[in-house]
Amino acid sequence: MGEKMPIGDKGDGASFRVLIIDDSVFVVKQLTQILQSEKFDVIDTANDGEQGVEKYKELHPNIDLVTLDITMPKLDGISTLERIMEFDKDAKVIIISALGKEDLVKKALITGARNYIVKPLDREKVLSRIESVLKK
Repeated sequence: MGEKMPIGDKGDGASFRVLIIDDSVFVVKQLTQILQSEKFDVIDTANDGEQGVEKYKELHPNIDLVTLDITMPKLDGISTLERIMEFDKDAKVIIISALGKEDLVKKALITGARNYIVKPLDREKVLSRIESVLKK
């Protein structure tokens, strides 16, 4: 029986590269553990939107996915998303939101986010949402 390939594996020995933009140390740690367990390469993290946009531009085009918190200091998730999309209209961004932020999530999806994940993070949901975005 063949083993299922880790979701983070591109199939050519390389891993999908992820930038995590979130002001919660706990969420960053949790996401990193979930992603690394499936062979993703978390290449960088940013704890606010301004830093996230800078890092995206520095890392581009060697970045496959961004997870983006919707509520952050300095520059919120929507503004961060707008700047990333202006820079790279093909950016693959998944919004991470607390419950009750449906309006912001809707706005993010209209702005260009490919999917969303609601906190508290559920390993299976995180991985299936990420997989659906990367396989498109």
